[in-house]
Amino acid sequence: MLVLTRKIGESIKINEDVKITVIDIKGRNIRLGIEAPRETKIYREEVFNKIKDENVSAASSTEFDPSQVSQLIKNKLKP
Repeated sequence: MLVLTRKIGESIKINEDVKITVIDIKGRNIRLGIEAPRETKIYREEVFNKIKDENVSAASSTEFDPSQVSQLIKNKLKP
């Protein structure tokens, strides 16, 4: 892990297109501003881990039965 010391208003750059700026420090909390291309996904770590866990759970689920979808569509199309 790279550890840097920055003051309010100072930034770090990641590659050519990501800039992280220290906006404010209050007690033990630090506000960061992140400038990155729109296609760059940025999550808080706990949210990222939750999404990853949900995706793993959904991928391993055996409850999905494609034939139920087919039957549901057939039922909806009945006059």
